[in-house]
Amino acid sequence: MTPFDLLDRIGQATHDGLGITRESYGEGESAALTLLTQEAEAMGLAAETDRAGNLWLRIAADRRDAPAVVIGSHVDSVPQGGNYDGLAGVVAGIAVLQALAADWQSLPPLRVLALRGEESAWYGRAYVGSLALLGKLPAAALALRHRTGTGTLGEALARCGADVAAIGRGEPMLPVRVAAYLELHIEQGPVMVARGWPVAAVTGIRGNLRHNRVRCLGETGHSGAVPRWLRHDAVLAVAQLLARMDEHWRVLLQMGMDLVMTAGIFTTPAASHAVSVIPGEVQFSFEVRSQDAETLRRFHALLKQECETVAAERGVRFEFDEPVASAPATMDEGWIRRFESAGAGLGQPLERLPSGAGHDAAVFAAAGIPSAMLFVRNAHGSHNPHEALAREDLDAGIAVLRDAVASLRADPPVGAIAPASLTAEAAP
Repeated sequence: MTPFDLLDRIGQATHDGLGITRESYGEGESAALTLLTQEAEAMGLAAETDRAGNLWLRIAADRRDAPAVVIGSHVDSVPQGGNYDGLAGVVAGIAVLQALAADWQSLPPLRVLALRGEESAWYGRAYVGSLALLGKLPAAALALRHRTGTGTLGEALARCGADVAAIGRGEPMLPVRVAAYLELHIEQGPVMVARGWPVAAVTGIRGNLRHNRVRCLGETGHSGAVPRWLRHDAVLAVAQLLARMDEHWRVLLQMGMDLVMTAGIFTTPAASHAVSVIPGEVQFSFEVRSQDAETLRRFHALLKQECETVAAERGVRFEFDEPVASAPATMDEGWIRRFESAGAGLGQPLERLPSGAGHDAAVFAAAGIPSAMLFVRNAHGSHNPHEALAREDLDAGIAVLRDAVASLRADPPVGAIAPASLTAEAAP
């Protein structure tokens, strides 16, 4: 079965009628892991599940306990998303493992890691599988509720067989020492399509700071009976707030700062919906991303200041949930150069590109593990059913990844290991 055939098989199994739905720690994600396991075992690979519920694959005979090069990505999706976001990287890892299987003893141990729970769409927290694996998932995250309001993240983890108690204690669960973490992923923006790049090397990953829920509380009233000067309209207040933040964003971009801002959720209470009602409450999300941690902090402070200004002008008040933050990450320069050398050898020169979207590679990099990413070209963006990864682009990305890993025969990584703070267990 070719990599694309495997992608198609999993896509068909997790199609929801419109797009792809592989819920974090839910039915679709579990189905994808089952199919990956079946295919890997049919190839003669060994499969194990760690205590956080993630799937590990290896060459069956390779039981060495030396630090491993891990190739991974996630298998979950957003609701009604695309088939390639995350999953393409896992399938690519399997293809590399299979391609190098005949000569595995000349290389460091190789592992493929299929991570659960990367998408924040389900419980409001990204990177759950990788954070739990490294002992970095905050215990409070286990109480986060599903996007529908039913069930908690901790309950979902337990249903999947994860050791929730150990996760809550922050115990690292790495079953191997890690020399490097590598991830192939579709680009989720339009740059590579616009510039004609099939494959690119990722330089870094934007960090983010987000509020999943902010409430603006005003006063409900009759649309015809309350004059403007006596209104406490929550919708107009939030609209004014976002317009102010948009202007700050524009100015900071002109100053050369890296920044994106999004309010992806904006809703009034359905029970009070009426054309003739002045809305007294709005709930919205707010997210800012940047490659610079100080820019994130400053923009968040601006948000709070503008909320105070708008509250005073409009006679409303704002209530915030706890912010969720992910630090920016820089990819390992040594591995970027390996990718570039591999691309040159294949007649496929690589350009460098930063990632605006978040990825599990940022979690491994933050833990001190050398991490690197390849992007492959993808049309129509991501987080929608229209992701369009071409077979030849995936093959090109796999070839670069394969040859970069194969180069370790002549030039192994120096000193690469899991940080001392991450206690490694016996190799699987």
